[in-house]
Amino acid sequence: MAATDGLRLAAATSTRLPITPPPSADRSAARGSMLLASPIGLLLGLAIGVAAQVLVNTTPAPGLLAALLALGALAWFTRARTLDALVDAFGVIALIIVFLAQVVAFAALLDTGAGGGSLLIALVVGRVAMMLATTPRVPAARPDGLGSFVAGSVPTWAALLITAGWLALFAGFVSRAHGPLAGLWTAISVVGGLAMGWWLTRLAVRRFGGITGDVLGAVCEVTTATVLVLLVVT
Repeated sequence: MAATDGLRLAAATSTRLPITPPPSADRSAARGSMLLASPIGLLLGLAIGVAAQVLVNTTPAPGLLAALLALGALAWFTRARTLDALVDAFGVIALIIVFLAQVVAFAALLDTGAGGGSLLIALVVGRVAMMLATTPRVPAARPDGLGSFVAGSVPTWAALLITAGWLALFAGFVSRAHGPLAGLWTAISVVGGLAMGWWLTRLAVRRFGGITGDVLGAVCEVTTATVLVLLVVT
């Protein structure tokens, strides 16, 4: 039941799917929802990233238009909750910079034919960074709200194991498809994105005293943008 509650909570809070969250979610459900955030990112990236790449490959649509439509669709399907959280935590200017970085970087990747896989990686890593912010070393900023509900819910060993698993999967897959050097740059992009997410988490701890739901959303979006940018420049 706890695993089911975690899945329902994750899907209900991060998508528009007609799923009702569990009526009395506990810490186990909170942990499950954070552990399942990255697989949900995988599905979102697969569907939206592939659709955007197909649009660029089969129509005259430029990468910039396809990227804007794809990320707009992503915002709609996720109810723009992480984008709203970024605004609440760090302001409108932060939203503009981060969203523009995502669009421009994703457009460049689409033009090279690597957009589908790149968005998938970025969305997963963004949610991994969010999960890492809910390990025991990171406190909640206040005793109520989403931050307090999920803070410290994910064991450090589980978070590190999942992080290493995604890193190995992405680097290994890219290496097999495009060569060892491409796999290495992919690994560097993933680690760089996670480093940015962790830096933002520590900044929130210093500024706010810990994490809130808004901080988690901001960490997700900034990490996603960082991974996309690093995949372009590497």
